[in-house]
Amino acid sequence: MTELLDILANPAFWIATLRVATPLILGTLGVLLCERAGVLNLGIEGIMVAGAFTGWLTVYAGHGLWAGVLVAALTGAAFGLLHAWLTVGLALSQHVSGLGITLLATALSYYGYRVSFPKVNTPPTIEPFAPMEWLGVPILSAQTPLTLLALLLVPLLAWLLMRTPLGLAVRMVGENPQAAEGQGISVAATRTGAIVAGSALMGVAGSFLTLSAFNAFFFNMINGRGWICVALVVFASWRPGKALLGALLFAFFDALQLRLQQAGDAWLPYQVYLMLPYLLSILALVLVARKAAYPQALMKPYRKGER
Repeated sequence: MTELLDILANPAFWIATLRVATPLILGTLGVLLCERAGVLNLGIEGIMVAGAFTGWLTVYAGHGLWAGVLVAALTGAAFGLLHAWLTVGLALSQHVSGLGITLLATALSYYGYRVSFPKVNTPPTIEPFAPMEWLGVPILSAQTPLTLLALLLVPLLAWLLMRTPLGLAVRMVGENPQAAEGQGISVAATRTGAIVAGSALMGVAGSFLTLSAFNAFFFNMINGRGWICVALVVFASWRPGKALLGALLFAFFDALQLRLQQAGDAWLPYQVYLMLPYLLSILALVLVARKAAYPQALMKPYRKGER
């Protein structure tokens, strides 16, 4: 108990928690935007890999860090456009398309890395984003600008979805596309735009790992974060504010298990600590998901004129 209190009293722990949460916040917002429009995007895992690779490669080639973020967003948007064409345009299975996008994006990224660096054993490095020490805010000053961007996007997306005509259109095509069509809203265009924008956020989420958290690209660095984001959307009941809470909760458990491993309780295998954030997140998901009000048209293909 004393060790736990010491961990929680250390500012470095909360700095690590917010850092771990950042890609989860961005990715969860991306998934949430897609699903609010009625489309499940299981391509997030691969899109995050592609965003991490292309963003890092852009900076390694001599361009600025924000240029890398922009390229990562455009990469995510491109894969989102492909997913939209398959699921909205052709009305194919959203599950199959999303998994296909994940496999395609991951394979292309790994292939691109091998082609770009065929004889390199140690991943080349770049100079990542520096902490925002000028901000003067405890904990947040130790983060990079991408963390601040992620936090600002939460209220912005909430306002967009709940307070603007565009947000109403996105929610309507996710709840009742027939009614949306009756109001003159293009279901296909709205869903496509939401998927592309959401996938761009996923690409930025991946770029955080190579441009902020680390300074290099390496295989398996996403490590299932995309799937966690999909689960966090359900935990959040498709609301940006709760999505932020869910991301912070998972990051808290993840940072805690790392500190507990370092504390060195020999009587507990390290695998128990590795399981801790996932077990507690599953428990929270089970308790919340039963009462979650999901978009009624989620995963349901729509063809214009259908009743």
